[in-house]
Amino acid sequence: MVRRNPERRAALVDAAIEVLAREGARGLTFRSVDTQADVPAGTASNYFTNRDDLFTQAGSRIYQRLQPDAPTLAGSLAGPRDRARVVELMHELVDRISAFRTGYLALLELRLEATRRPELRTVLTDRIRADVDANVAYHLDSGLPGDTTAVLTLYLAMNWLIVEHLTLPDVFPGDRMGELITAVVERVLPAD
Repeated sequence: MVRRNPERRAALVDAAIEVLAREGARGLTFRSVDTQADVPAGTASNYFTNRDDLFTQAGSRIYQRLQPDAPTLAGSLAGPRDRARVVELMHELVDRISAFRTGYLALLELRLEATRRPELRTVLTDRIRADVDANVAYHLDSGLPGDTTAVLTLYLAMNWLIVEHLTLPDVFPGDRMGELITAVVERVLPAD
């Protein structure tokens, strides 16, 4: 029986994200989610039909939580639409994702798990493809500099920089992150 309390479901999915980030996909069990959420044993199994459902729900929730809030989105196009603005947007992106470290680490775990679970691979592929397409469209429609290839290059570079920052932070210490973000944008986008 699948329960319909949306607040409890969200708390359980958030707990699943924390478990994924800390213990990996193999550690994600209904019991571990119940423990992380501090709910009675058996609660998660009342909300999710199986582990695949839990993986899928966690993936969706990560993306909800990674989205910029309304003020950030509204302010994203304040000022001139030039390379300097793109640098600011990339800094904001890296900061926002870094602030939800467990979410991004859980997403990496889900990507690895998707290599073994075709249904999860389909869900993640569709979601990430939609995210990439939306980012490209937003960038191009906003009048920011750069073409589709530039946006995709920024997407790929920023993602790997984030992976390094969150998984092996001593490779590029925090004081280097800002200069690397700026350097990537300056090398990808033409001068104004």
